[in-house]
Amino acid sequence: MSSGQKTMTAFVTVILGLILVILGLSASWPPWAWPATAALLLVIALVTHRVLDQGSDSPPPYFPPDPDEPLPSPQRQEQRVAYVALPSSVADYDFSFSATVRWALLEAPDDAPYINPAGLAIDAVLQRARAVTAQQPPHQAAFVQHQLDGALGTMRPDATGRILAMALDVSLHLSDIDRDRLAKLSNVRKDEDVWEHERNYERSKRAYLGDDVLKDPGSAVVWWLARNDEKVEGAVDRIGLLARLSAAANNERVAPAFEHLAAPTMPAFAASASEGGPRSTPTWEPLGFSALPDDEAADEARESPLDSLLAWFGFSADDEDLELFAERVIDLARAHGKADVIDEVKRRFQPTRPDSDDASPPEYAP
Repeated sequence: MSSGQKTMTAFVTVILGLILVILGLSASWPPWAWPATAALLLVIALVTHRVLDQGSDSPPPYFPPDPDEPLPSPQRQEQRVAYVALPSSVADYDFSFSATVRWALLEAPDDAPYINPAGLAIDAVLQRARAVTAQQPPHQAAFVQHQLDGALGTMRPDATGRILAMALDVSLHLSDIDRDRLAKLSNVRKDEDVWEHERNYERSKRAYLGDDVLKDPGSAVVWWLARNDEKVEGAVDRIGLLARLSAAANNERVAPAFEHLAAPTMPAFAASASEGGPRSTPTWEPLGFSALPDDEAADEARESPLDSLLAWFGFSADDEDLELFAERVIDLARAHGKADVIDEVKRRFQPTRPDSDDASPPEYAP
């Protein structure tokens, strides 16, 4: 029996007892009626007690449940982060990172310190983004942005284990100035690669011509025949030219076996005039009539390139332009510092001209 039932039984007994006392006093009951009234109160108390005791053993009344109400949606915990510099794989070229950071709190012990969830979530997202961007080149910003979408799209715990963090709406770009610089550097590298390949090609070609084709006159002739296998007569006609090319490529004199083909003997030019007389027109003379001995004259006819030059220009023995041509050859040789050419021309044509620039024509002596 509970305390509530006892209280209710006593309350009912007291109330009925007061009512019966009031009725007995008002009606002047006889003395024997009072014991009967007391017995009646005792019976009423027992009946009330039993009734209350039976009510406590019955099951609680059934109340039908209320219809289900929708649970309140959890409050979204997120914060926007904009224009944060993240490093790339190239120094001084940083990405600009923007994203929406979202987080969720994890259960923590009662004695755990208070935290700033937004700060921890942003730091965790930036550390994860930095690990990705630091390995990528700056000119691939669009590609790196898609990588970040995948790397930051999952809720992961931070270093403290107090929150889960992720990023949405990721944006990554490079500044216009840095993008222009990278474009210029890329163009320079491409041009440098092209130039390096061209230089290697030129170096290889020079080595091929100098070390193989023009190594000697025979190699030069074989090279020409390989490129013109149906022109044997042309190869024979060009033996002298190829011999000279081979000698020039190796900084050597023409081989004796090819001298008669490379520099054929031409008539020598000599100017004659009476000493102290007026200037005379230069004339051609055979080398045999020169002041040189016979052996030296033969060597001069065989070795001097001046005769070949005159023949190549098509000068004859009585050409009136030989004097002007000799003058221009000396001027050209002096401009390039070729003293040996000047001596050769003076010796062959024997001009007497002042070293200083003078408008007067050169004087030729025999």
